Amino acid sequence: MPSLTVPAVPKFIPAPPSQEPLDYADLAIVDLSNANTPGGLAELALQVRNAVSEIGFFYAVNHGLTQAENERILDIADVPFNSVKDEEKQTYLANIKDQGSYQGYKLRSLWTIDADVRDQVEHYNINKDVTRKEHPKAIRPLLPEIDAFIRFNHFNVMHPILRLLALGMELPEDTFVANHQFSVKGETYIRFMKYYPRSEDDEAKTKNVWMKGHTDIGSVTALWSQPVLGLQILSPDGKWRWVKHIENAIIVNAGDAMEFFSGGLYKATIHRVVQPPKDQHGYPRLGVFYFCHPDDNTKLVPYAESPVIQRMGVRRRFEDDNAPTMEMWRKGRTSAYGLKELHKTGERVEEHDIVNGIAAKYYI
Repeated sequence: MPSLTVPAVPKFIPAPPSQEPLDYADLAIVDLSNANTPGGLAELALQVRNAVSEIGFFYAVNHGLTQAENERILDIADVPFNSVKDEEKQTYLANIKDQGSYQGYKLRSLWTIDADVRDQVEHYNINKDVTRKEHPKAIRPLLPEIDAFIRFNHFNVMHPILRLLALGMELPEDTFVANHQFSVKGETYIRFMKYYPRSEDDEAKTKNVWMKGHTDIGSVTALWSQPVLGLQILSPDGKWRWVKHIENAIIVNAGDAMEFFSGGLYKATIHRVVQPPKDQHGYPRLGVFYFCHPDDNTKLVPYAESPVIQRMGVRRRFEDDNAPTMEMWRKGRTSAYGLKELHKTGERVEEHDIVNGIAAKYYI
């Protein structure tokens, strides 16, 4: 993490926490430090299994990053947006449509949200191998800190969670760690993401939706909690509920790959981003994410040897022989999101086939 001498960057001043009375999702809080206590690993594995199988989201706390280190990373996260000119950003665009990769910039107004309204979100994505691509000049001095933060997320957050998910399926604890290797080719990456306020007209046209409901592509996602609300999950009862901010916590959710691996035991929960509550209108929403993907050559088939899914029954999305690799799945989903005309099947759902006959659904 940051040393005593680090490059100076502008200080990001976050918005005050919202005081609005909102309908919050009831998410489990997982204390990762308990993994080192007698019996703690088994207890955590059960807690995580219940959380991910029932809702798909939970909070992780006591992960080892201090609040000061958290704040420094948020300062760094704003650099791609406040310290890089628009002309330079064009040099570092991600090849989203043709290569199905988010590495680099995704600029505003690329995606269609609804009613011909374009998005107002910008993000900069850096592969777990920070040397894989060149970066804007303002980011280069920060790469040692970004690399250390990526490694912290991978080894101190993701690997423990992957072990807990494996134990929850009564599999050897390194089952998922084995196909999430840091040194193996894959699209695991850090994302710095900034939502900008929109016009009242656009809010009305999209019913305040900033990013339509979706599931994540990979196995596990870590969102570092920040005060500007907007994230909502589709609860099991069909209602959208807000995700509350907890200082220095990580909001963790399962993605498509983990749902495939677990034969449907672990849920890739649908979530979306909406306009923040009234007392946070006008503030940008700056976020830091770690998207953990299996190695590119991993086939997305269930671990059918799991005693847990043998008892419950395996729910396959593909026949094993026809299952895509992680590379196929993420390229198909990435290249399609927000860029293709979708077929509406109702007020809430849009869908189109993308990989091996499986439809991805987006919720308005």
